[in-house]
Parts: sequence; C-alpha cells; structure tokens
Amino acid sequence: MNVGILGAGSIGAYLGGRLTASGVTTVLVARQGLVDAVSTHGLHLTALDGYDVKLRPDQVHIVANPLVLASCDFILVTVKGHDTVHVARQLPTVIRHDAIVVSFQNGVGNVEILHRALGEHAVLPGMVPFNVLRRSEAHLHQGTSGVLAIQSLPDGRHVPLVEALEKAGLPTQSWPDMRGVQWGKLLVNLNNSINALSGLPLQQQLAQRPYRKIMAACVREGLRVLKRAGIKPQIDAPLPPSLVPALMELPNGLFNMMAKKIVAIDPNARSSMWEDLQRGRKTEVDLLNGEIVRLGAQLDVPTPVNQRIVDLVKEAENRGAPPSLAADELQRRVLHP
Repeated sequence: MNVGILGAGSIGAYLGGRLTASGVTTVLVARQGLVDAVSTHGLHLTALDGYDVKLRPDQVHIVANPLVLASCDFILVTVKGHDTVHVARQLPTVIRHDAIVVSFQNGVGNVEILHRALGEHAVLPGMVPFNVLRRSEAHLHQGTSGVLAIQSLPDGRHVPLVEALEKAGLPTQSWPDMRGVQWGKLLVNLNNSINALSGLPLQQQLAQRPYRKIMAACVREGLRVLKRAGIKPQIDAPLPPSLVPALMELPNGLFNMMAKKIVAIDPNARSSMWEDLQRGRKTEVDLLNGEIVRLGAQLDVPTPVNQRIVDLVKEAENRGAPPSLAADELQRRVLHP
C-alpha cells in the first residue's frame, strides 16, 4: 500500500512521518521550504506520550511536485482549507481512478469541494483531533491527545488505511457518518482563535477562566446554530458537546481536575492559528468561527461573539503582528464591547 500526503505542513508531515517510521510506503508533497529542510536535516517527530523518532533524509520521500501521487492508493489531503479549491483542480489529472482521497482538514466544506472536482473517486471526510506544532523546520511535536477519525466505506476499502495508522501508533476510529464528528471538532476548534489572540501556550490560556468564558460563549452560539440546522455534534470526550460551555465556565480548580480526565495537553502546545499568525500566513478563522457565523446568518441565528472573534483575527492578519491580548482585555472586547 502506498500513501500520499498532499499539503505536508505540520499535520500532514507528522502523519506522513509516523506512517513512514512504521514501514508504510509514504510520499509527502510539501512546500519547497520543508522539502529543503527535511532533505538536509531529516524529520524529527515527538509527542507528549514520549514518542521520539528521528528519520534520516534518505528515509523520507518528500517532494514539491504532486505528480508522485499517481502511484498512491490513498491520498491524505492536509492543505489549509483556503487552498482546497486549488488542489482540487490538480488532483483529477494526477491520481489513479481507484485512489481513495481522505480530507484530514479543518472545517466542514472541504470534502464537498474535493468531491465536485473528483467525480466518481471515493472522497472521505477525516478528522485530526490533536495539535501538532513545528518546533523547528524539521521537528514536529504532537502536543495534545486524541483519536483520528475517518468515514468508513461499505466495501471496507478504508480498512487498510485505518490499520496503517494504528500500526503507526495513531489510534483511529471509523464512522459510517462523519457529519456530527466534523461539527463536534469544529466546536472544539473554536478555541484555536482564542488561543491565537492570547499569544499563550494552550495550557496557560485554558488555565485562565476569562479566556474559557469566551470559549463557552462561542460554543453556545455554535450549539444554537447547529440545533436550528438539525445537526447533532459529536466529540471524542466523556461528555456531550452541550456540556462543554458549562465545563469551560467552572472555577479554575474544578476545571483543571475535569480537563485532565478529558484531554492531555503538552505545556508548550499551541493552536495552528497561533502558528499561522506568527508566520504571517492567512488563518483558517473563516472555516472555524466564520463557519458558525455563516450558518447562523443563513438560519437567522445571531452569532455576535464568533463574529467579533473573526474580526479580531482578521485585524491581526492585516496588521501582520501576532496579538497578545490579556484575558480580561479579550473578554471585554468580545463579550462586553
């Protein structure tokens, strides 16, 4: 089995590196900067559970040209959501007719874009629940815990990929319907923008109740929108999504006790949106908080908190300077403007 990673940034290169390290034939398609870094230094993969593997340059097949995907049985798409339209135009001319495409991307609209471009190809939604931070150009660190999710196919053609990911030490669950899982992940990811605006590591940000109250308000809006839309979100945690706002608003001591039972977070973990702002890149805020705003507008459900978060992130993008808003200040600007 051959696996291709299209858009090997932090998440894609981490998944591809883990598959490579476990013996799966894998090719990574990445930007030239990462290709050069890995070709010089190899790929260093670490995780909060103690996983620590260094791959030599000659062990990693990484290129910038997507034509190498022609030999792949599975193509994992891990580009940023705003690049999906671009890669969707490329794929039909590159991949085999029987290749299976899996979208391991943030947001809920990427699979539809890929499916429109690929026609009869199998295009499956997937979900990566954990955070990966690029500590250096060739060092990727998994900073939070979680189980990968992928939609199953009735004929079982997804199973070899699930088995390969499991062999690579990446627990993976298959679902007959991923819609609720995707929206559940989106609700959790509403904190990505809050973390980016705080300028703090996730653990430090979540330790402060005012930041968590903003997250609670964002999720409450999302839950109201999804209820109106008839969508039931699901999350990989021992509590239903409806209780996430109440958890976020708990006093610090109770929150810390409960949170430790739900998710493990490395002290240095940060959101991918924080990394985007640090590197001066366009963020995915439109695919996260912006998705709640868009659906709310369609269904006539007000979403002022998520709209203010979108506005603040875009303001930071336009300034080109990563923000560092204290908890009380961000709470005032978002909840009490």
